[in-house]
Formats: sequence, structure tokens, C-alpha cells
Amino acid sequence: MFQYIRWQDIADIVIMTVLVYQLYSWFRNTKAKQVVIGLALLGLIYLVTKNLGFFMTSWILQELGTVLLVLIVVLFQQEIRQALYRFSLLRNLFDRQGGSQPLDLVEFSAAVFALARERTGSLIVFQRREPLDEYLLHGVRLDAVASGALITSIFKTVSPLHDGAVVIAAGRVLQASCHLPLSPNADIPRYYGTRHRAGLGLTERSDAVVVVVSEERGEVSLAVEGSLERVFTPEGLAERLHLLLAPAVPETAKMTVKRRLFGNLLPKLVTLLLVCASWLIITGREGGIVTVSAPVKFHNFPAGLSLVKSSPEHVELQLKMFSRLIPSPNLLDVVADVDLGKIREGTNTIPVTSDDIKVPIGAVVSEVSPSAVRVVADRKVTRTVRIQAGLTGSLPGGLKLRRVKVEPQTVLLEGPQKLLAQIDAVRTEEVDLSTVSQGVVLEKILLSPASQVKILREEPVKVRLSVIR
Repeated sequence: MFQYIRWQDIADIVIMTVLVYQLYSWFRNTKAKQVVIGLALLGLIYLVTKNLGFFMTSWILQELGTVLLVLIVVLFQQEIRQALYRFSLLRNLFDRQGGSQPLDLVEFSAAVFALARERTGSLIVFQRREPLDEYLLHGVRLDAVASGALITSIFKTVSPLHDGAVVIAAGRVLQASCHLPLSPNADIPRYYGTRHRAGLGLTERSDAVVVVVSEERGEVSLAVEGSLERVFTPEGLAERLHLLLAPAVPETAKMTVKRRLFGNLLPKLVTLLLVCASWLIITGREGGIVTVSAPVKFHNFPAGLSLVKSSPEHVELQLKMFSRLIPSPNLLDVVADVDLGKIREGTNTIPVTSDDIKVPIGAVVSEVSPSAVRVVADRKVTRTVRIQAGLTGSLPGGLKLRRVKVEPQTVLLEGPQKLLAQIDAVRTEEVDLSTVSQGVVLEKILLSPASQVKILREEPVKVRLSVIR
């Protein structure tokens, strides 16, 4: 089987390995990780039962999979939205790139520990690269230069803005008195209150850094990436914030190529093995040959020519299958679309190649039979011919047809020159005389005398019948 491996297959495996590992990196610290593992196990059970012929089990798992995908999107929409945002290669282009105001972290940390000594509860959010607008509720906009004195004054109990979180971005206080989403994590210790749950909830959904001051215990904690760490000194807080908030080159840019490839090696190898196994399962039908009948269609027909006839109308294709994802040959919608841009007047033999045939991904055209189509073309001309009423049947007893008049009397046709030369008239739809009891005017559509001929009139014509006794 490995003799059929193409460079596209290698690129396919590499791309999927990178994507799957990136998804693992994003979800490994979230509650969605266990769900992803569960779905993977269900998918493995489904493949095993389907290949072993367990029809009922595989059918139930297949139907259940559709419902689970909808539930996953509903339950984990925040995680999915955040992952898509992180995956966007253009987000750096549209994120705010304005210069930041320098924040004195030493002064700020001293102010935070002063609040802790006074047992004044505080919640301070530092926005980093990811926007936080969708998570902030009921905030009051300030847009002021951040400083320790401003933070202290906001969280004093006499301040109308003390209840809620302060949001700092680029060295400025953007909002105060904001409500943050609470963490749904059931493993958070009971002695942590609403402030700690709010700090953890925001960092679980974004890359923000949150400083939490406990009102009950006078402790200072730092919430980062869904985890909470205790900070004991102002110097320690200033150092941690400097490392987290410094507008330095991203960690991935600092890493050497060797470290990027071989760092965290075990998860990368496991991801590569899983992707390779999936590729082998999907391409299990590689090398299989199926025969498909494809209709022949044409495009890029020269404007000055008209098609007289073509043969054959179908070609037989032999397809080499490279994937189990391709449906049954009877369900394949394959068409041979042949380019007639270079044909000339008369009889033409046009080769049918694999480039003329659009096949699903995972299939390759190995043979076309017949390998050419015969196309007869004639010069396209227009000609005016008379219109003839298509009369059928007989008038009822005692009635005679005095006159039949068609309006208009002629029509313009377009088509092959030799074929139009043989056409003297164009008939209308049938007019059944047995239903006519008096003079009447009927509207009828013109019938094309041949499939290669086009009638240059869309409106119906009037057939006027005069009847006498």
C-alpha cells in the first residue's frame, strides 16, 4: 500500500497533526478535554463495531454522534469560539496595536497589599492579547491612567464603584464595577468566595490575568489560565505581573526550531500516531478500482459555431479509490466536462482526459473509455421561417373552418446552417379542433423543430380561428 503514498498524503498527515496537537494544547486545561476524549472513544467503538458487522450498535452510535455534535456546540460554544479566535492568523492585524501607558508595578503591588492589610476586597483584571468585552457586564467606563492611588480609591467601600472588577489594558483603567463570569469548576475550595470564582472564570475563558484580594482573609492571589496561586509579598506580585504583562516577543517566537519540534515530545508523538492510524483507516480502500458511467457535457463552445451532434453521450471511467469516505460508485456525481474551444466546422475528434473529469477527493481517474468523443459542428446562422398552426382533430358537426391566422406569421431561428436550410416552417403546440365551437383566439408556444435549433422568441403566438356553419 505504501507504494501509493503521494506527497499530498504526507502533507495531509502533517497538517492534521499540527491542528490536532494545537487543539489539544488549547483544551487540555479545560473541562472540554474529557468530553473530547469521550467522543474519541465513542468514535473508536463505532469503527470497530461497524467493521465487525454489529449493525444495531454501529447504527445507534452513528445516530447518537449527530446529536452529540449539536450538544457539544451548544455546551462548549465559549471554548470553541475562543479556540477559533486563537487559531485566526489575522487576529494580530485587527487587535489594538496602540502604544501602552507604562504602569508602575511596584507602586501598584504596594497598593494591592495595602488593600489586603485593610481587608478591602478587590478584583483587578489585566487584559492581555485577547479582547474581554463579551465577558464584562454592567461596567462603568473610565479610561484613566492606571495607578496605585486610583485603584485604592476605587475599592474603598465609600466609592460607588467598589463592587465589581476593575479592567486595566495598556496601562489604562478601561472599566470599573464590572461583573465577571463565575467558574463552574466544582473542585474550587469552599473557602474561596465569589471574587475568586469570578477571577478563575474569566481566566478559564481568556488569557487575562486577575489579581484577587480576599476581604475575609486579607490574602492576595493571582488567577492565570484557570488556576489560582497565592502571592505573599508586593515584590513577588510585581515580579509575576512583570513576567505576565511584559509586551515581549511571544514565547513561540523565542523558541528555537529544535525546541518547537522536540519540546513536549510525548504528546506530539501520540498525536502523530493517532493521525497516522486515522489516515490508514480512512485510506483502507486504497488501490481499489471501480467503474463509473459519466455523462459527457461541453463548455467553451465557439460563438460562431453550432453543435450538430456528438457521440458517445457517456464515457466509462475507471476510478482508483484512495479513501473510505468516498460514497458508493452509484452515488458519485461524476461528469466529463469537455472543452470545445478549439473545434472547427465539420467533424472533430476531441480527446477526453482526466483533467476534464471532476472526481471526489480521494479518487483518481485511471482510464477513460472511449478516450475521445466525436463532435460535428456547423456554422451558426439565423433564418426567418413562417409559423404554422398545429391543428389536430375535426370540428364538431355542422361547423367549417373558414380561416386560420397566426400572429406573428414568422419567427427567427438560430442554429446550424445546413439544418436550418431544411426547415420551412415552425409549428405551434397542438390546437384540438374538436373542442372549438365558435371563433376563438388561442395563445400557443412554438415547438422547436430540432434540439440544435433555438427559437429567438419567448412569448407565445396567437392562433386566431374563424368558424362558420
